[in-house]
Amino acid sequence: MSTEKTAETAPVFAERRWFYPSALIHELDLGIGTTRSGRRPRRTARDWAVDFCCFLLAVLVGLLGIQTLIDNPAVPHSLAVADQVLGALSCAAIWLRRRWPLGLAAVMTPVSFVSETSGGVAVIALFSLAVHRPFRYVAWVGGAHMVLVPLYFWWRPDPEVPYLALLVLFMVLMGAVVGWGMFVRSKRQLMLSLRDRARRAETEARLRAEQAQRGAREAIAREMHDVLAHRLTLLSVHAGALEFRPDAPREEIVRAAGVIRESAHEALQDLREIIGVLRAGESDDAGRPQPTLAALDRLVAESREAGTEVALDQRVADSGGAPASVGRAAYRIVQEALTNARKHAPGTEVTVAVTGGPGEDLAVSVRNTAPAGEISPVPGAGQGLIGLTERATLAGGTLEHGPTPDGGFEVRARLPWG
Repeated sequence: MSTEKTAETAPVFAERRWFYPSALIHELDLGIGTTRSGRRPRRTARDWAVDFCCFLLAVLVGLLGIQTLIDNPAVPHSLAVADQVLGALSCAAIWLRRRWPLGLAAVMTPVSFVSETSGGVAVIALFSLAVHRPFRYVAWVGGAHMVLVPLYFWWRPDPEVPYLALLVLFMVLMGAVVGWGMFVRSKRQLMLSLRDRARRAETEARLRAEQAQRGAREAIAREMHDVLAHRLTLLSVHAGALEFRPDAPREEIVRAAGVIRESAHEALQDLREIIGVLRAGESDDAGRPQPTLAALDRLVAESREAGTEVALDQRVADSGGAPASVGRAAYRIVQEALTNARKHAPGTEVTVAVTGGPGEDLAVSVRNTAPAGEISPVPGAGQGLIGLTERATLAGGTLEHGPTPDGGFEVRARLPWG
């Protein structure tokens, strides 16, 4: 049970704490009726009422036993007095039944055999043992009682009731007491098991929610990286050109400024698209239409406008009929590969090849040649390639990347087109 749930449930129990046993409240970990750490919980109002009723019942049975002793002239006076003293001490020990149920039941077994006024306390102690301890303890103590009861009535026969009837009556009484106590114990254990099941269910639900949130955050991070990295790279390239060539012709400056403005506008649009997906809780239906294979031409044109030499070799039988997940994954793979080529190998020639069709795999290859001169390293964490690999895996395909023999770099992906 979570902390919030416990905080909501505790006031309800606090209002009805008199109705619940202190032991059950302690097991439920509700913090009601407990004292300092390591101490037993205090008795609730219900505990006091039940214990007082048990005490009165034990006293009543003891008084009946005293009357039986008085009416039996065969019992010596000293034995009757000793019997009454043991009965009084046993009735006082009733208040210890919650703290030491096994000890009290074990002591009362021989005491009730020699003291007729302690019989009620022995029965109550057996009931408390059945409530608070496992059945193996009840079996030992109850078995001792069953052995001693026939000897007791043989030692102290009742002149009015037959011996066999007394045996049957007391055996039935002991069975009923033990059965009632085990029923109470099983009911409490049921409440505890329901508590444990609720705790496990809430824990599992919380873990599932955390996993779902983590997966959503990773998906959004991949999408933002794939979408915004391409746009921001275009901005960086053209802004760098304006910075290092302030004396460029006016037409080039106007064209670069237009690309910067258009790229910034596209980046904002993509950012709104992703935020809309996040708010709507959907991945494919919110915002603008998701890119497909048909949008590769526009993507290559944007790269060419940014100054990258890109050769597109698209031999797809039906690019418009490609599954949405396959087309989107292929588009993002090409987009991220072009972005990496501009960042890490500027000025090189990039070849984009896309082949395949329905019923066969869609092969995507993006390859750039080796840089002509020394290239200053651009910082990167490699998260883009990791994201592409995961994206291809989610689409049911594979992705490989690495340097080529001529010093360039190639990204290869195969996506199933079922």
